[in-house]
Amino acid sequence: MAHGTLVDTNVLLDVLTEDPVWLRWSLEALEQAAEAGPLFINPIIYAEVSIRFSTIEDLDDALPPADFRRLPLPWDAAFLAGKAFRSYRRKGGVRSSTLPDFYIGAHAAVEGLSVLTRDGSPYRTYFPTVTLVAPPP
Repeated sequence: MAHGTLVDTNVLLDVLTEDPVWLRWSLEALEQAAEAGPLFINPIIYAEVSIRFSTIEDLDDALPPADFRRLPLPWDAAFLAGKAFRSYRRKGGVRSSTLPDFYIGAHAAVEGLSVLTRDGSPYRTYFPTVTLVAPPP
């Protein structure tokens, strides 16, 4: 089991795009998380961020492996993500909400990681054991 913080796509994109609303919060939260322990991404986060880049080299320059450790996706997280997503849909959740957010939460839960995100609501609801670094609801 890893120790550290799984960084959600929205925080990375805030920094990479210099989002006028969220840049400051995301930068400060990212720096604090890095001081507390290692930062992690998984293939889903990597894929979501990759949309903004033309080449894999540019993406790897933006998310250097020395700064953002790569974690594989555990099979246990796939099962948990599916169950959480099913619960969300049964409670009336819209189909446009995608499974990747549930996979990120499940991955953090299975690995014992914190999640750094600016949208904590799905994690609070469906992964209550995950420690969040997020703005107040």
